[in-house]
Amino acid sequence: MKKRDGLPEIGDLPMMNAPQLQAAHRELFGAEHAIANCQHLRRKIAWHLQAGKDGGLPESVRQYAIAIARGTELRMRISENASRRQSGVPLDQTVTTTVVQTRDARLPMPGSLIVKKYKAQTVVVRVLNDGFEYDSRRFASLSAIAGEITGTRWNGFAFFGLEKEARHAR
Repeated sequence: MKKRDGLPEIGDLPMMNAPQLQAAHRELFGAEHAIANCQHLRRKIAWHLQAGKDGGLPESVRQYAIAIARGTELRMRISENASRRQSGVPLDQTVTTTVVQTRDARLPMPGSLIVKKYKAQTVVVRVLNDGFEYDSRRFASLSAIAGEITGTRWNGFAFFGLEKEARHAR
């Protein structure tokens, strides 16, 4: 039921129990999976096997994923480590790093638009790397834009409804 290289076939995954799935995960990724949820392990292993069969992700998708991941706290391996692992270099000889989040998690990615209806007006704010753009002008904060629109002091996240979105995302 296993391929010549010791990895399971995708069709075998539904019949595998938790210890077998953990062993397959260890074989594929070089480490135990922290969660022993069989359904999650089956999906993760199946995705990896299928991606390997199809040649993996296109380079444009990989670069897009890396761009999204920038600025988020995660443990990531430098891309050259993947080829090292595939060639049999032990995990302790690969490099890992932690990327620290520098942006507020409530903010959308740079380039995104924040749209709000206020009175009879539609307010559109573009998120920039170093601030915001509203009405063809740059602002350092959402609070400054909210104040410009309403004429009173506002918490920018509250005015644009970003605090609620952050709470629901948790």
